[in-house]
Amino acid sequence: MARNKTEYVCQSCGHRAPKWLGKCPECHDWNTLAEEAARPAGPATKNSRSRSLPATGVVSITDVTPASSNRVTSGIGELDRVLGGGLVPGSLILLGGDPGIGKSTLVLQSLFEMARAGMRVLYVSGEESPEQIQIRASRLNRLSENFRVFSEICLEDILPALDRERPAVLVLDSIQTFHTIELQSAPGSVGQVREVAFRIFQECKGRGLPVWIIGHITKDGAIAGPKSLEHIVDTVLYFEGERGNHFRILRAIKNRFGATPEMGVFEMRDDGLSPVANPSEIFLAERPAESPGSVIVATLEGTRSLLVEVQALVSSSSSVGMPRRMASGVDPNRLSLLVAILEKRLGLHLQGEDIFVNIAGGLKVTEPAIDLGLAAAVASSFRNRAIDPSAVVIGEVGLTGEVRSVGQLEARLQEAGRLGFTRCILPRVGGSTKLKPPEGLRLEQVATLEHAFDLLFE
Repeated sequence: MARNKTEYVCQSCGHRAPKWLGKCPECHDWNTLAEEAARPAGPATKNSRSRSLPATGVVSITDVTPASSNRVTSGIGELDRVLGGGLVPGSLILLGGDPGIGKSTLVLQSLFEMARAGMRVLYVSGEESPEQIQIRASRLNRLSENFRVFSEICLEDILPALDRERPAVLVLDSIQTFHTIELQSAPGSVGQVREVAFRIFQECKGRGLPVWIIGHITKDGAIAGPKSLEHIVDTVLYFEGERGNHFRILRAIKNRFGATPEMGVFEMRDDGLSPVANPSEIFLAERPAESPGSVIVATLEGTRSLLVEVQALVSSSSSVGMPRRMASGVDPNRLSLLVAILEKRLGLHLQGEDIFVNIAGGLKVTEPAIDLGLAAAVASSFRNRAIDPSAVVIGEVGLTGEVRSVGQLEARLQEAGRLGFTRCILPRVGGSTKLKPPEGLRLEQVATLEHAFDLLFE
């Protein structure tokens, strides 16, 4: 009897090796290689690979007939915003997030809205039985005859169900639980995840069927499985939020049919996830008045402008030579850089101070347009002087202390004017660019960090 051939596959990147290695030579992770049965090149494999998109000859792009651009609405406005306007027929969408963050709840609510609109949808779960799904749907009051459920983990049993049900949308929850009989490795392995995703990719493209794939998150915050999984799908969405915070943020990391990085905001309630139409008002609702260390900044998330509160606390350090630098919602390295600029360019003695920075509402901001507001919040707490609560601060700070311009200033100013702010500290706009601020918003342009502080602390 012939011995089955095995190989060792990295569970992080998918690298294959003929023998076990402690360190993956591709991604350099330790103890990630697991033994899997080598896939035979048999008839079943060839047949499965042949079920691909229809072959076409080489043609000019001007002669290609445009595909239908009609999107399928998800039934949730914030979700449609992140997707770029709705579900594209034949698209493959990967949704990732921490356990219990609300991934399945979000998709379940979307399916219910579509089912209520008359579309037949299919929810395939590899983790829950139909009874468990029904209990969760009943708790959320999301029940419909067009909402079809199927508990199965074998791909060869799932595909025939598509022919019988002919759903308008398919959901696989979660990708790590499904397997194909063509591979002998366990469900959740790199080979199984990649093969199942590729087979589903072929089916959804051939049928014009939008497919949701829900994935787990590793301890490093990445979607579990090979990195090639993110390359196969059309859209990658991350669902994030703090455990103690009732707000959830949905971000588009990759989207072939829309803008990235787009963002949607949801609020977790007893009856499920509720879309937040005006996130700026929610983030600023509990802002303390006339409090040192509090500054309002205008950030941009995809096509949406948001006003958020930056909070800073500076206090004398009890550790000699080792002050603490903690940041929540912003890059800690960026905070350390701005502290060094404040010390060098403005002479603020922050070497022996503990500095804590937080973005209120659990939001994570990565763009440099909040640099000026972040530096102002630290200086406000250090000097124990409150900044005008009617002022919004915008600008990137360079190493020499200059304030640099940022993109899409008009959208930021419109959001500030809509919420009733009367002052805006922003970078000096040169050339032929002319800003048209909304009525009641006074623009104060600055070129340096020192000039900005003179206006903020006058």
